[in-house]
Amino acid sequence: MGNGERRGCVSSEIATPSVSGKEDSGAPRPEVPTYLSLIDGKNVPSGSWVYVVDSDALLDDAFSTLTLKRKLESGRMSAENLPATIVGRVARADRQTTDLAVEAAAAAAGPWSAFPPEVRIERFGALLYRRLVEQADQITEVLVREGHPLALARWQVSGALEVFGPESLGFYRSQMLQEYRRGERTISVRRRPDGVVCLNPPQNAPLSSALLGVTAIMAGNALVVRAPRSAPLGAMYVLQEVVAPVLAELGAPPGTLGVVCGDPAPMLDAWLESPLVDDIMYFGSSENGMRFQERCIAAGKKPILELAGNDIVLVWKDADLDLAAEAITESFYGSGQLCMIPNQVVAHPEIADHLIALLAEKAGRIRPGRSSQEGVLLTPVLRNEKFFSCLRDALDHGAELVCGGHAMQEDGSRDTAGIFLEPTVVKVRGLAGAREVQAVREETFFPLLPVIVAEPAPDEVLLERFIDFVNSNAYGLRNSAWARDPEVVDRIVTRITQGGLLKVNDSHIGFLPYLPTHGGTGLTGGVFGEANYPILRTSHIQGVSVSTGTRPSEAVFGAWKALQAAAAAEAEAAAAEH
Repeated sequence: MGNGERRGCVSSEIATPSVSGKEDSGAPRPEVPTYLSLIDGKNVPSGSWVYVVDSDALLDDAFSTLTLKRKLESGRMSAENLPATIVGRVARADRQTTDLAVEAAAAAAGPWSAFPPEVRIERFGALLYRRLVEQADQITEVLVREGHPLALARWQVSGALEVFGPESLGFYRSQMLQEYRRGERTISVRRRPDGVVCLNPPQNAPLSSALLGVTAIMAGNALVVRAPRSAPLGAMYVLQEVVAPVLAELGAPPGTLGVVCGDPAPMLDAWLESPLVDDIMYFGSSENGMRFQERCIAAGKKPILELAGNDIVLVWKDADLDLAAEAITESFYGSGQLCMIPNQVVAHPEIADHLIALLAEKAGRIRPGRSSQEGVLLTPVLRNEKFFSCLRDALDHGAELVCGGHAMQEDGSRDTAGIFLEPTVVKVRGLAGAREVQAVREETFFPLLPVIVAEPAPDEVLLERFIDFVNSNAYGLRNSAWARDPEVVDRIVTRITQGGLLKVNDSHIGFLPYLPTHGGTGLTGGVFGEANYPILRTSHIQGVSVSTGTRPSEAVFGAWKALQAAAAAEAEAAAAEH
């Protein structure tokens, strides 16, 4: 897999999906994976296709590769004798197919919710975890095909394993049901499924986001997933080849999982218009997400938003600067085209220069290359005008360019026509006016990292400013901090309320059991935003009491009688003492 060798099509060992229904006359060569819509446990054909191109081909000739894709999808080119640059095709669902998926999910939701939690959470989760482990290499291969660098593909797979690992499954189980005994009553507080959940994953991480949404099934929901047209292969593979067989093995109703591929706007409209849909998980920009939130509420749907991130890393004066700098360089992974990476740093003035020097040195080691190569962490940025505009804005506001700032070719040589960008660090002086800089104020989706050097002040004052700066961030996905003083760490942990995840002295993007991988506050999660455990977000709390036989009048008036009796007894005891 490594050493930068050229890859051909995805092998039959990686994906051999079953295809039913009538095929068109221009069927691709047999080894090219073909996925139809998965509805009610059946493969449903469509009249048109989405073709998946090899990510390496985009590096060789992006224009010709994308032209080929457009010609195939428009029917202007025959699907016979496809070149090796085409690594898969996926059926493109129309409105009728979209509605059928929702109808099948609605029919399955009730029966599936009746399965006991031991099956829905423990057995399903354990089986899925085992299958993910068994197919980890194949899933990684598919991710690389779609353009994820090998190292980051492995990172995504490891994250999925934490989501379905035994520790996390135990946490989910504990949150779904708590029982108590009071007298003749058994009292429980339990979470009940919302019903039909529809998931619109992002085009930059559809496979891992689809797996995150699968935890909604463990709550007792039926799930419909839209595989994005720009990168449908990974989501289709993991849902149809890994998740669906596990559900079938457990005897789940066939409509419990539906998978379709199509344009986002008409599919979202269909979900909003359907009376059968209860929740919609939406990944996208903050601007579009906030508008979608209003449409969901107006349509009576629960919006679960996964939007932009603008994560902050705080570095205190006693931090381990080498480790802090190592974690901060995660900002450049995937060329910054990940929502959960560090987007800005706030540094104590006493250590800022040393930290910046370490950052510049470590950033220089992060290199571009083919997604299949070991050690590659930079991905192509096909449209880089926003990067240069944002960099110019920072410099115009007085920021200092520390390193980077240029486009480059695959070999790392600077070239204005290059489709990679150098990891770029800019130094911003002072917290007071930092958010006048666009790269500080807004999420960036490219490798540009502002390091804000706080104004000198007594440590007590400075720490408050650090905390206020984080809490006043309009976004709230992840935040992290580096400090050794236990009192400083305690202040940071207890006072920072913005964000779905806070990590101290740790990797910013590393996954851990129990903790959420997504979710947040503000422009990250909308007005209902919080850490996103889909099993919890797609369910609601219900209180239940089961009695062996209680007299109703005693249940209504007995507590008051007991209160009065206790007060009388207390008064009698007090009188006896005197």
